[in-house]
Amino acid sequence: MTEIQPLEAVPNPLQSQPDFAVPTELESALDQVITHYPQKRSASLMLLHAIQERYGFVSEQAVHWVAGKLDLQPIHLLELVTFYPMFHRRPVGKWHLKVCRTLSCALAGSYGIHRHFCETLGLDAHAHGPQTTKDGKFTVEFVECLAACGTAPVLMCNETLHEQVTEEKARQILGGCA
Repeated sequence: MTEIQPLEAVPNPLQSQPDFAVPTELESALDQVITHYPQKRSASLMLLHAIQERYGFVSEQAVHWVAGKLDLQPIHLLELVTFYPMFHRRPVGKWHLKVCRTLSCALAGSYGIHRHFCETLGLDAHAHGPQTTKDGKFTVEFVECLAACGTAPVLMCNETLHEQVTEEKARQILGGCA
């Protein structure tokens, strides 16, 4: 008979935020949002977006807080945060540069744009996932389709879409980030 080995713990993909606290006015606003849905669970994405908007990312403590608010198990919120790329699991820079890497953009030069940003900002162009500069000012990330294939390559700087980006235009975008 073979002995069963204990399983290794799976690392938590969310950053811890020990000082996480929801101010009364935000909690009231979130309570109001919940009333717009037939089931509390249906407000999950809206609450996660509101938390991220307030704190810049969704922490482990935030997932537990939202789960409690919606009478859900934390795993139900963790599934959303780890599935949808618009949720950040750790803080991102003041300027979040999301470079599209899907086929149209890749063929039009998005890998060169990504490499340019990484080299200019002292980041590793070959690393996976979002990278933030040491000063916390910039985060560079390859993302899936930004839905502007006809004007490739595209990127988003925070919520602004930039189309037909060249290295010169990428330099101008960086220069405009103050």
